[in-house]
Amino acid sequence: MAKTAWKAGTMLAPLPPALVSCGTMEKPNVMTAAWTGIICSEPTLVYVSLRPSRYSYKLIKESGEFVINVPTVALAKAVDLCGVKSGKDVDKFKLAGISAAPCSAVKAPQVAESPVSLECKVKNITSLGTHDMFLAEVVAVNVDDALIDKNGALNLGKAGLLAYAHGFYYGLGKKIGKFGWSVEKKSTKKKRAVRQRGKAKNG
Repeated sequence: MAKTAWKAGTMLAPLPPALVSCGTMEKPNVMTAAWTGIICSEPTLVYVSLRPSRYSYKLIKESGEFVINVPTVALAKAVDLCGVKSGKDVDKFKLAGISAAPCSAVKAPQVAESPVSLECKVKNITSLGTHDMFLAEVVAVNVDDALIDKNGALNLGKAGLLAYAHGFYYGLGKKIGKFGWSVEKKSTKKKRAVRQRGKAKNG
C-alpha cells in the first residue's frame, strides 16, 4: 500500500461525536465533542478536551461535573446542531429537540435520548494548547433498559451508534466479530454458532 506523508494533524478516526451535557437541571447546556475517550479502566477515568472559548468550558470548570452521552444515528441532527450553536445564545436542549434528565451522582443533566450516559467528576484540568483536557472519573453510568437482555448483558449493537470521521457523520456498519475472535478455537466457534441458532429458533 502506497502512502503519502502529511504534516501532523487530527486524523484519528472514527470518533464518537459525544453529546457532553453540563450545567444544572434548572439551566442545562449541551455541546458536541469528538475529542473525548477512555484514559483508564480502574479507576474509571475519561477525558474531554475543550477550547477555553467554549461556553461549556466555563460551566464545567466551575461545577467540576459533566456527562458524556453516547450518540446514535437517531440523534445525528441534534449532535450536529449542538456542535455549531452556542449555549450562550440558545437553549440547545430545546432547539435540538432532546430532553435533559436528572443524574444520580452529579448535578449536571444527562441526555434522556442517549442509550448510555456517563456521569463524570473532574479530577484535574491540563492546558495543552488549543484545548484544555478535563480528566474526570466516571462516578455512575446510565443505560437504556431496552438494550439490556434477560441475563443483564448490554447489547449496544441494537442502539444504532453514530461515528464521526474527518468532518462527516456515519452510522456503524454490521458486526464482523468480537474481542478475541481472531484466535478463537474452531470448536468454540461451532458451539457458539449452535447456541445462536437455538436462540433464533426459540426466540
